Amino acid sequence: MLTDLLIRNGIVLGPHGPQSADVHLVDGVVAAVGQDLAGRESTIIDAAGAWVGPGFVDLHVHLREPGGEHKEDIASGSAAASAGGYTAVLAMPNTDPAIDAGHLVRHVVNRGREVGLVDVLTSGCITARRAGQELACLDEMWDAGVRIFTDDGDTVHNAALLRRAMEHVAHFPGTIAQHAVDPHLSAGGHMHEGPVSSRLGIQGIPALAEEVIVARDLSLVRLTGASYHVQHVSTVEVLQLIADAKAAGLPVTAEVTPHHLTFDHSDVASMDTTYRMMPPLRRLEDVTALRDALREGIIDAVATDHAPHAIHEKEVPFEHAADGVTGLEWAAAAVTSSAGLGIEAFFDRMSIAPARIAFLSDHGVPITPGSPANIVVFDPGAERQAIGTRSKSVNSPYLGRIWSGEVRATILRGRITYRATNEPRS
Repeated sequence: MLTDLLIRNGIVLGPHGPQSADVHLVDGVVAAVGQDLAGRESTIIDAAGAWVGPGFVDLHVHLREPGGEHKEDIASGSAAASAGGYTAVLAMPNTDPAIDAGHLVRHVVNRGREVGLVDVLTSGCITARRAGQELACLDEMWDAGVRIFTDDGDTVHNAALLRRAMEHVAHFPGTIAQHAVDPHLSAGGHMHEGPVSSRLGIQGIPALAEEVIVARDLSLVRLTGASYHVQHVSTVEVLQLIADAKAAGLPVTAEVTPHHLTFDHSDVASMDTTYRMMPPLRRLEDVTALRDALREGIIDAVATDHAPHAIHEKEVPFEHAADGVTGLEWAAAAVTSSAGLGIEAFFDRMSIAPARIAFLSDHGVPITPGSPANIVVFDPGAERQAIGTRSKSVNSPYLGRIWSGEVRATILRGRITYRATNEPRS
């Protein structure tokens, strides 16, 4: 079915930078970009005051399907992603069963295609069953479309096994992504180790738990030449390791979550379990350094680590609560509120770089005639309170707060998958 859509009066990010323009979409691609466009459009979006750019790409979401559908499923997670401006998401493999074989990869991708709100891809496990004992079916998963391999939720602690995985994946090509939290240094910890944890009497997790894993892994990258991605960076020490590795020409990328850009360990003093996550919220100095690193490009991408949990897993004492927060719907606003990126850096970190890291050619493409119509209309100046969610879970520190930035519309292959109820209509 032919679709015809006109986005008017936006600030459009094209291949040569932003411009004030209209964008005409026909049958899933950008037909024209220019002033005062007209067509036989059936739908018009007023983008006055808003940025128009490639739809966001999330490298790190937990959709919980298969096995955890009471927390989230691909349909509800896709709805939350679309409302957050995303046109593609990469699911983590810590499901039940874990995504460690080709048929499980195809199940997730096919289910995402059936829902049709965002392009759902999945990462694959590095080790079978995420048990850390033997390699998963890496070739089989690569044949099924996997390009990112991770045991997210757990660290691959066996250096010899990780070396074998890196040597294998380096020939695909593919990328090893690491949940960098040393299981021994972090054992028994519930929050960042520091003055706040001491005052609360809660056992902490030192920043060193992240640093030692990344330092070791970078040595393996030097040895194997494998592409390596650091998930949810949280400490200034790890930022320096990443900056040094990039300066040395190593194939290293990194992501940061909106919550690590926004909150710090002092928020845990409330004992609100929505502030419990892994890695934990760190010092204000770390938060400031993360924001600077995102602006400077030391950190390549924002990734939500959207991690839904059932109410009974969070409404417990802090020490017994599950780690993780939801955030797909408010990620862009949290980034705008905390980091204050200009339009080009904003779309690079939210769309272009994550699409490149995920090997996605149809996403993260600046808007130009002939490019895929995977687009978000985002108003960076709008102030809105986060109320309600399309996720099945409500374990979010963003709810109830006022944020700068609002997604007006999300468009996947020329079809509107989300439109704000208060978006101006023509």
